[in-house]
Amino acid sequence: MANDPLNEANFRVRRIAAPLRHSVTDSIRNALTVGRFKAGQRLPERDLCEMTGVSRTLVREALRQLESEGLIEVLPHRGPIVARISPEQAEGIYQVRVELEGLACQLFAEKATESQRAALVQAFGRVKEAFTDGDPITRLDAKNAFYACLIDGAGNEALGMTLRLLNSRVTVLRATSMQAPGRTKESVAELSELLERLLAQDGPGAREAAARHVRKAAAAAIALLRQELRAAE
Repeated sequence: MANDPLNEANFRVRRIAAPLRHSVTDSIRNALTVGRFKAGQRLPERDLCEMTGVSRTLVREALRQLESEGLIEVLPHRGPIVARISPEQAEGIYQVRVELEGLACQLFAEKATESQRAALVQAFGRVKEAFTDGDPITRLDAKNAFYACLIDGAGNEALGMTLRLLNSRVTVLRATSMQAPGRTKESVAELSELLERLLAQDGPGAREAAARHVRKAAAAAIALLRQELRAAE
């Protein structure tokens, strides 16, 4: 089906001008994010080559990058597997997100230019559209683009670099939280409230709205991770 997020066509690499290895990495990362491969599952190079339509050399480069991001582990005698994010690890990531994204939103509210605010409004429009009609990959791409605009408008290079280092695992958790019933609608409403605070240049209010959004996402994702853990026992 065309709108099936696990359809192999979603992960076929398009040979465009951007460095091909980046496209391969993005494709495999998307497959991990939407559950094409499950936590603990082996990632045979042959399967990844067939999925992406590229050579083993490019797949190996992508796997090395994803290992550095904590999305896969390479085990002796088994090779690469999908890394598990435990509820405790997720809780730690969300604790960091509350502080860093809260700060990013406060800085955006206080420092963003008119063009940066306009870009954020456009990005939020894409989020609403994707959450209404899009598949999981489109939704995640739209939400990642929204946060990229936030980081740009915050104007703090060190903060942006730190958030980008967390981004891969945050994206996996974001996809997890969105599986909770009703979470999609709640998320859009929370981001709408956040946008209002940002455009009103209300730094403390934006920080609190961001923290509230992250805490609610944390509750949804961690509950699902614990549920999966119990089911696997």
